[in-house]
Amino acid sequence: MARGAVNKLFGTDGIRGVAGEYPLDTYSVEKIGRALAATLARDLTHTPEIIIGRDTRESGPQIERAIAQGARAAGARIESAGVITTPGIAYITRLSGFDAGIVISASHNPYQDNGIKVFTRSGRKLPDEMERRIEEEVAREDAGRISESDSFAETGEALHQTVSRPVDYRERYLNYLVSVIGRDLDLSGMRIALDCANGAASGLAPELFERLGADLHVMAASPDGRNINENCGSTHLEGLKHAVIERRLDLGIAFDGDADRALLVDAQGELVDGDRMLLILADYMKSRGQLAGNLVVATVMSNIGLEVAFRERGIEMVRAQVGDRYVLEEMLARGARLGGEQSGHIIFPDISLAGDGMITALEMLRAVCESGRLIAELASAMKRFPQILLNVRVRSKPPIETLPRVSAEIRRLEEEMQGRGRLLVRYSGTENLARVMIEGEDLKTIEEQATRLASVIESVIG
Repeated sequence: MARGAVNKLFGTDGIRGVAGEYPLDTYSVEKIGRALAATLARDLTHTPEIIIGRDTRESGPQIERAIAQGARAAGARIESAGVITTPGIAYITRLSGFDAGIVISASHNPYQDNGIKVFTRSGRKLPDEMERRIEEEVAREDAGRISESDSFAETGEALHQTVSRPVDYRERYLNYLVSVIGRDLDLSGMRIALDCANGAASGLAPELFERLGADLHVMAASPDGRNINENCGSTHLEGLKHAVIERRLDLGIAFDGDADRALLVDAQGELVDGDRMLLILADYMKSRGQLAGNLVVATVMSNIGLEVAFRERGIEMVRAQVGDRYVLEEMLARGARLGGEQSGHIIFPDISLAGDGMITALEMLRAVCESGRLIAELASAMKRFPQILLNVRVRSKPPIETLPRVSAEIRRLEEEMQGRGRLLVRYSGTENLARVMIEGEDLKTIEEQATRLASVIESVIG
């Protein structure tokens, strides 16, 4: 890239890549830190104050030091919360009045990946305009400070200075979850399996649920820097399902690496995904007059069965683009008080502008406890239409409508569905993948349709 050119750094969920490689090499990370602090300073009359947290990946401390070094070089004051969840940083940023909060995490990705997420002082992720300004600032950076060949281990003594931590922010966040979100929630007698994904929830979730009285079986809560999300967590539920059935527990809860989402399984090991959670939570909130406008925001990936269930209840379902930032934008624009994604990323804007897996789990448990019914019974209120989701690795991401063969195949499939199904093709915001999703009445039919479309996409841009 020529010096001065503006390179796209931010995706749909911050900056993400392989740790140690661009844009997460030391040179680039320090530049990002300087650019963030400099961009903040232009809008402030005081020294920018930034809080940093990270998940359990082995590359986290190195990236944290690099971004802190860059931000300090631009005049910012830095504090560290250490290992903490992404929503924990969003909460601390808002509560403690920091000008920005940074999370070093790649969410549900494997340990080799990492990322940088940034929150504003409201606890909301950076708007597009601020991301663009940071990218422009990075492009203007003088490349002479640290050579691009430097690695994490070769950046000099200054980079290895400890980031200050004058307050136990982890304990402050945990106390908030127990005393505010968990107020009057008694989990005594409830037997729960917790899968912490060997991630940021490992040091928080077990203590949280124990303090609320639950009888716990804790899994994947021994992070070693490399086992985050490895055959565990919300993207690998097999172990959790087995534990719940084997131990005859009431339910299981799984978080992802940074605990901004949660998925549940019932006593039979059946998945209670984000769609079913939205229905259970909407019923609960509506019964208490808390569902503003009888409106819920979901995404284009939510099953058509959820839409049908909401329609039967007189609840309007609005579909946003995939990504919690788009769900939140739609919620704020419409005044909705509940929204989320099929992946288990649920947002309660009256509580937080960031999805929080532990808050989601607590609110779900409150709804279950107060209903006096089993979670399986509550979840069964939604009839799920068969859905197929295929990922196709691609070398580029041109607009789908500019690909004649792909567009023609999509039109053929939509004609076959005759209004009795739903088709969606979109690119991943963080990986070189095209995602093909088809819903319909017959599983075999939609499997054939999805495979056919995926093959066309692979032949064109794979």
